[in-house]
Amino acid sequence: MAISRAKKAQKVQLLTKELETSTTAIIGTFAKLTVAQDFALRKAIRESGGKYRVVKNKLAPIAGKGTKIEDALKGLKGVSSVAFTSGDPVQLAKGFSKWVSENAEFQFKLGIVDGKLLNVEEVKALATMPGKEEIFAKLLFLINAPAQRLVTVLNATGRDLAVVLGQGVEKEKFSVAVGAAAKVASPAKAPSEAPAAAAVVSKAPEPAAASEVAAPASEVPTPVAASEAPAPGSGVATPAEASEAPAPENEV
Repeated sequence: MAISRAKKAQKVQLLTKELETSTTAIIGTFAKLTVAQDFALRKAIRESGGKYRVVKNKLAPIAGKGTKIEDALKGLKGVSSVAFTSGDPVQLAKGFSKWVSENAEFQFKLGIVDGKLLNVEEVKALATMPGKEEIFAKLLFLINAPAQRLVTVLNATGRDLAVVLGQGVEKEKFSVAVGAAAKVASPAKAPSEAPAAAAVVSKAPEPAAASEVAAPASEVPTPVAASEAPAPGSGVATPAEASEAPAPENEV
């Protein structure tokens, strides 16, 4: 049944509005689909973050003019449908490919991602790639992994030390160790606290000077030479005679 020109214009405007922000599109074809299959396909595309439309081959290029998927909508033949999204292309390809693998009535024609056309094999390969969220998660893990390992090591060291200290306190093994550590850590005694013997030794009298020990020369008796001794009978008493001479008698 032919549709009016106004109806065609309305369909083009609606499709243009939906495609203007799209960056990815996958074009497919089918011979026939049951209502249940069509419903399941639309649900799978919607859960993958996209939209699904069956398009007219002449109206699709008009609706897609000026968009990033324009080239994929040119020269279409036969029955054509398009799944499109402005989100993750891998997620759309995964959801679409999973449904197609379970329904042989549907076949891919081509695809487009950010202006780059994809053939059927490339569309299938796109479905096997990791999605944006998975790539971001792996990248974030690689960035955070060194910091997480460092935190784990630091936390483990603190926990192990706390466990050891706790066990030591419970078993009262730190009393002897603390006393020994206090003795080792105590400062050495000051010189003022040295034993009394050391003080006595340090206060011992110094040796007397030679001038103090030796008697003055003036006090040392000078020996009398034999040549200078007084001759006997000279009237001068010798020391021996003086000692032997009787004491003089008192005069009356």
